Amino acid sequence: MTSSSRIAVRELPLFPLPEVVLFPGRPLPLHIFEFRYRIMMNTILESDRRFGVLMVDPVKGTIANVGCCAEIIHYQRLPDDRMKMLTLGQQRFRVLEYVREKPYRVALVEWFEDQTPTKDLRPLASEVEQLLRDVVRLSAKLTEQNIELPEDVPDLPTELSYWVASNLYGVAAEQQSLLEMRDTAARLERESEILTSTRNHLAARTVLKDTFNQKL
Repeated sequence: MTSSSRIAVRELPLFPLPEVVLFPGRPLPLHIFEFRYRIMMNTILESDRRFGVLMVDPVKGTIANVGCCAEIIHYQRLPDDRMKMLTLGQQRFRVLEYVREKPYRVALVEWFEDQTPTKDLRPLASEVEQLLRDVVRLSAKLTEQNIELPEDVPDLPTELSYWVASNLYGVAAEQQSLLEMRDTAARLERESEILTSTRNHLAARTVLKDTFNQKL
């Protein structure tokens, strides 16, 4: 094993969550109430404040093999020993083997990042961002609500791909697939497909609504 391999592998406490997929750079608020995870968080707070988040499939009962490391940014102890905390996604990891299961899972993991792009991804990122704006605009029109994109939408392609993936709702399996990708372009292309489909669906609904309103 090379020295770089040793640096990239470590033991990590794990926090499996049903249908939750964490991405690098994205916040994850948590409410810690189970006894074993209170033990885990107290231990983590005495070290580097990092643990791994893995998605659990509630139907199959399986735990994903790829997850994202979370760092505790803020925490609050409640009177009955529960905790509220805000965590932030860091590096992605792959589980190599489980070291122990009790009182909480600990695994040997390896970090990984996206491959170096072979082309300029800024045009693709701009396309995804425009699709995102179209979806927000159409959603606002359809629901007659004031919906706007937040100001913190990233400009850089990789960070944008994580932001979009983290804001997809009700599609944990799709999010898990996006998390596991090591190609930023492939992730952005898949998000472009999802957003295009969503935009077209919203546009069709908007036309129907306008037509209906004109007949009234």
